Parts: sequence; structure tokens; C-alpha cells
Amino acid sequence: MNILIVFAHPERHSLNGALLDVAITALQAQGHEVRVSDLYAMRWKATVDRSDFPDIPADERLIVASASSREFAEGGLTDDVKAEQDKLRWADTVILQFPLWWFAMPAILKGWVDRVYACGFAYGVGEHSDRRWGDRYGEGTMAGKRAMLVVTAGGWPEHYSARGINGLIDDLLFPINHGILFYPGFTVLPPFVAYKVDRLDDTGFDILAEQLRERMRTLTTTAPIPYRQQNGGDYQIPTMELKASLEAPGTVGFALHAAVTTQK
Repeated sequence: MNILIVFAHPERHSLNGALLDVAITALQAQGHEVRVSDLYAMRWKATVDRSDFPDIPADERLIVASASSREFAEGGLTDDVKAEQDKLRWADTVILQFPLWWFAMPAILKGWVDRVYACGFAYGVGEHSDRRWGDRYGEGTMAGKRAMLVVTAGGWPEHYSARGINGLIDDLLFPINHGILFYPGFTVLPPFVAYKVDRLDDTGFDILAEQLRERMRTLTTTAPIPYRQQNGGDYQIPTMELKASLEAPGTVGFALHAAVTTQK
């Protein structure tokens, strides 16, 4: 299996870097081929601007979606973006690894998504009609590939529980799991989340490393998050509202979009 890890931490000699090594070693031991996009080491450009669309005339107003669509169709995107798109085409499984900063991914990783997910490549595909609203949310160009998050957090697991002050971790990661991974078609596995990492001693790291190895060993057998497909009949088109008959009693918010709730 071909596995791409997109790694977003500024210090390679860090806990995140050590976990990256653990994951690579575990995956290669199973015979998988692994590629890593180390965004900080690559000095990845995180902002979308006119330089991303070299063929747009200087006097033309920049509309990112249409410019992205045109440049993608004509092969005019920048070389760094095309290289990452090729990695995504190559990969059977994609892992995004990052520390949770201010309840989200680091800006450099969001910038990777902003630039690599070009219109026509990751979105804006498929039929738009009164029967379908494009190939997205379970369909699309990444359909058939798996994806998951490896996330480190300084807070306690209780802080990210249903009554925890930081909010439920599944809710915090929903925009990434559902919006960035499921949207273009990935089958999304439950995230691997490491808590209290700032207080981790050697024994704690050894336990955490073995837990990560186990997740890497079970990539092909782990049951995915059961998100509902957009065009599978669960949503009203074109309003994209979940049909009332499918709402489980007491289920609200993000949990509505999984056929079986993932909350603990």
C-alpha cells in the first residue's frame, strides 16, 4: 500500500517527530511504501495569492476558485502544488499529522490544503442538478482512498470530553475529518489523538508509541467513521438538509452526519 504522511510541525526533533518515525517504521515493517511531505522542511508556501496562478493577466481580477479551475485544467498550477497532487494520486492512504494549535491545524497545513485542493482536483467535480450536487461528501476524486489524522494535544482527555471545557474532540476535528477529508471522497478513519503530551515521560511515550504502532498495523481493517454520503438519499437536494426521519432522538450538531454516532 502507498501511504502519504503530511507532517506539520516546525521541529523535527520533537515528540511529533518521534511519532512520525514510529509510524514510518511500523508501516515499512508491513511492506508499505511511505512518502512524507514535511511542510516546514519544504518551506511550504501557505498563502494563496496571484503567484499561484502564473497565467492570469496582471489586470485581471483574481477569483481564486475560477483561477484554480482554469489553471488546473490547463496544467498551469505551480510545480510545488502539482507535486503534492501527484503524491495524493499515488497514495492509497493519507495521514495528516499535526499538533492541535488553537483548536485547529497549524496554518502551514491549512495552506497546503488551500493550495493543493485545486478546483477540478478536489472539489467542483461531478454533475450539479436537482438530483445531485456534485461528487462530494463520500464521492469525488479521492474516493477509494483512506485517510486519518494523527494529532497531539497538550490538554487532558477530560478537557476534550462531552462535558469538557475545550469541547468534544470529535467536534473540534469535524471540519477536518468531514470537510477536508470526507468532502473530496476519502474514507475517513477515526483519529489517533495523543493527550497531555507536554507532560509525557519516557514510560508514557513508550505506551503512546505502541498505541500508534497498533493503529498503523490496522489501517486496512479499522472501521471508518460512518459519515453519510451526500448523494446516498439521506439529504434533501438541493438544500442538503438531513431528512428528519433519519434523525436519532437527542442527536444534534455534527453527530447528525454520521449514520451511527461516534461520540463516546
